[in-house]
Amino acid sequence: MANSSVDLDGLGALRRTHACGDVRADAVGEEVVLCGWVHSSRDHGGVIFVDLRDRTGIVQVVFKPDTSPDAHGKGELLRSEFVVAVRGRVDRRSDETVNAAMPTGEIEVMVDELRLLNAATPPPFAIEEEAGAEESVRLRHRLHDLRRPPLQSALAIRHRLYQSVRAILTEGGFLEIETPTLGKATPEGARDYLVPSRLQPGEFYALPQSPQIMKQLLMVAGFDRYFQIARCFRDEDLRADRQPEFTQIDLEMSFVGVDEVLEVLEELLVRSFREAAGVELPRPFPRLCYDEAMARYGSDKPDTRIQLELVELTEVFRESEFRAFRGAVESGGIVKCLPIHDAKELSRGQIDKLESFVRKELGAKGLGWVRVTDDGGWQSPIAKFLSDDERARISEATSARPGSVLFFQADAADRANAILTRLRTDLGERLGRVDGREWAPLFLVDFPLFVIEDGQFTYAHQPFVAPLDEDLPKLESDPLAVRGTHYDVILNGVELGSGSLRNHRSDVQRRILEVLGYSKEEAEDRFGFLLNALDAGAPPHGGFAFGYDRMVMLLVGADSLRDVVAFPKTQRGQDLLMGAPSRVEPGQLKELGLRPARKDEPRRDS
Repeated sequence: MANSSVDLDGLGALRRTHACGDVRADAVGEEVVLCGWVHSSRDHGGVIFVDLRDRTGIVQVVFKPDTSPDAHGKGELLRSEFVVAVRGRVDRRSDETVNAAMPTGEIEVMVDELRLLNAATPPPFAIEEEAGAEESVRLRHRLHDLRRPPLQSALAIRHRLYQSVRAILTEGGFLEIETPTLGKATPEGARDYLVPSRLQPGEFYALPQSPQIMKQLLMVAGFDRYFQIARCFRDEDLRADRQPEFTQIDLEMSFVGVDEVLEVLEELLVRSFREAAGVELPRPFPRLCYDEAMARYGSDKPDTRIQLELVELTEVFRESEFRAFRGAVESGGIVKCLPIHDAKELSRGQIDKLESFVRKELGAKGLGWVRVTDDGGWQSPIAKFLSDDERARISEATSARPGSVLFFQADAADRANAILTRLRTDLGERLGRVDGREWAPLFLVDFPLFVIEDGQFTYAHQPFVAPLDEDLPKLESDPLAVRGTHYDVILNGVELGSGSLRNHRSDVQRRILEVLGYSKEEAEDRFGFLLNALDAGAPPHGGFAFGYDRMVMLLVGADSLRDVVAFPKTQRGQDLLMGAPSRVEPGQLKELGLRPARKDEPRRDS
């Protein structure tokens, strides 16, 4: 037990006068009361020096046996993470003991009174900038982890971003309106978390993946401008930038087009980043069409600071004698190339490692490559399969020259682009092919409305995106050619969020549902309430949802959302601190008409 070996005190009449990190030289001579945690303790020949910490910082407090023997006696009991209150006088440190690395390094507090408020078990890792512990240990001991300065700073920036966003949107005429947490399951691209209903046995609520339909209904109801900092839930595979529960800045506007929405988004990002963290984003944000982004970067969230681009070579190999590449084209795939010029530092050994990496880690069939030698020759295992005409066309398309290395992928478009995009990012950073910008915001526009998956039409983003006006006739004749009014905000290669104009006409929404394979009966059953709302007089409207956690992650330079969320889940969706998810009492399940699955019972999705 943490408290078994020391006698503890109450706070008594002591009332904190300063935070630990706020005591400065202008307080020299004053009496102060500080509260916090023992960060470290050192006994130097009878004089005890303690670094006392709270979320504002660290200050040194000193216990001397000759000036305050009672406080000094208690000070000998102090251990790491004990909770204490001290009363004492602020003194200026001598010149040789000033600690310039600490904001409070010019002063120290000579303690007259110490109160032991609580003892503590030894921490599982040091409460420092770098914990030096595995993430599973940090998450299991999250309370200690949250005491570390990087996490405390991240959550403080998260708070300031909240306040800035609220103020900016309120100033812009938006109303903050809450929408239900218990709702109806609708298709939004991921599995729903379901909540069984006790009062309607066999029926379920769904936790919101986003407030998408609700905010559209608010526009139909005439609220004109809505926002909400909303909690959302998606039952999907997790990774560093994805949590099962997350926060969105959700907003919607009536009587707007794409340009008006993007103006609001740019203003919101620029001002909130400045106010929350002093970050200046360059504006205006450039716009890039989806097709161009995929052609040049192979990604719909490119980091445009990386000065490498992909080149399409599919037509070069459509009738080629090189069967591996021609076969990919005949199967409906593509041939694409990542040219890297002046790349003599890429050795053959490094290229072999890249080939092994894309095979084992990215699922590639292989990695074609060509090195252009100093005399203009082609050094490559595939060179012998390429005709002189093909070499000339490749050289022209890629601007190949002595010192260039060309990497090829011949595969289905999504796989070829994904593999070369990963190489583009990794090699661009490794070889220093990055421009000097710290921040590279981007609007990505003109996405396709539909895509084909497993031979069936499905939506590219969600089923409520409005088509571009000029593409409306193609809904009947050529649905795959229809572009949506969808737009994404990209920052440094990270998708911060997405949005679109919505279908405000029920006939257009019904046609989209028809293309997606819904019968009239299914459309009415799943979306009747929305279709009826559109018929009630829906204005043109559109909006957006920012991934709030990702915004904070970029602002603080974290590698994972788990470092900007107070109590995150692991990649297996577990809360190691609280022990969730967990089994519940059989009586609770019986009330809901449920039974636990047996351990040997096969999963339905297996």
